[in-house]
Amino acid sequence: MRVIYLHQYFNTPQMSGSTRSYEMARRLVATGHKVHMITTDRTRLGHSGLRVTDEYGITVHWLPVPYSNCMSYNDRIKAFLRFAWKAAGRAASIPGDVVFATSTPLTVALPAAYAARRQQIPMVFEVRDLWPELPIAVGALQRPLIPPALLLERFAYRNAAQIVALSPGMKDGIVCTGYPSERVHVIPNGADLDLFSVPASEGIAFRSQSGWLQDRPLLVYTGTLGRINGVDYLARLAAAVQPLDPEIRFLVVGEGAEKQRVLETARQLDVYERNFFIMSSLPKAQIPTVLSAADIATSLFVDLSPMWTNSANKFFDALASGTPVAINYLGWQAKLLEETGAGIVLDVKDINRSAAQLLTLIQDRERLVEMGKAARRVAEEYFSRDHLVRQLEHVLLLAVEKR
Repeated sequence: MRVIYLHQYFNTPQMSGSTRSYEMARRLVATGHKVHMITTDRTRLGHSGLRVTDEYGITVHWLPVPYSNCMSYNDRIKAFLRFAWKAAGRAASIPGDVVFATSTPLTVALPAAYAARRQQIPMVFEVRDLWPELPIAVGALQRPLIPPALLLERFAYRNAAQIVALSPGMKDGIVCTGYPSERVHVIPNGADLDLFSVPASEGIAFRSQSGWLQDRPLLVYTGTLGRINGVDYLARLAAAVQPLDPEIRFLVVGEGAEKQRVLETARQLDVYERNFFIMSSLPKAQIPTVLSAADIATSLFVDLSPMWTNSANKFFDALASGTPVAINYLGWQAKLLEETGAGIVLDVKDINRSAAQLLTLIQDRERLVEMGKAARRVAEEYFSRDHLVRQLEHVLLLAVEKR
């Protein structure tokens, strides 16, 4: 099977950010399929030409379309449309059996549908977040753009032979638009079990090299500092914890549009570089070392119920590393943690209550150890990337067979 795979934010392990598409694509290649990945070249700003590379057997077409979470919303919209325009021609020129497009952004459906129609092959659409519901909920998408965004959502679903959703809640949202339930397949984000199986010595080395950390308790956040992530919550949590136990350390590893706001919050609360620290983004391949050093890993979002359907990569990275997980939202992940004992759900509204929850957990070392074991067990039993790629392969083959 020849797969034309479109993902505007494709990353390899040497880059920072989600590697779901890389991990899925290289496994499809390993099973005998040919995969062409079409993405943006975000690492070589100033270069205007197309670049084609081989990444673990994946033929990657890097289009010169700059993009960053730090861009203004209008500039990001322009980047989405530029990528859609350039990707359409490229995708249509590559012989394939199926087009597989993963959002966000939702505009990736435009080049995918175009290529599928030109080649008379099916399109499979993957929904990573319910757009435009989320940007509407956070106020990023204003009224003049809401109607066309809703039309684009319907266009994406209407042109998809099959749809992949990353959580049960996302599937429900898709089905609510009228799309047939039997053609929506839930394939959540996965756990990279081998990548995160690192020796304890790596975490120990990270601690020993960090004078501010050493053998103190550590809670980490590794990911984007975007508007929906609400990472300033962690600065406020650090401030609430400090008078209770000044030895507990909080570390944020990442970049994003809200980084300055997080820094300012930490400074105003007088926790910056006291018990709250920030590091720049690291390549995905280095994240296992950070998590190996951590006592607790977090996944955070602003207080909006539409976020409860998310399938955040950092959540599954924590599980894979065998690190207890703390989240501050409800939904299917909260239920999973409660049922398996792999972590805790903090109170997003009451920061003092969350501080007390956190302190109680960190003081119970035996419970932390058991949570870590439960986290790894959940990763192995339910979210192994090798298992999930077989599900994706089935969906792609199903689309090809039914065309």
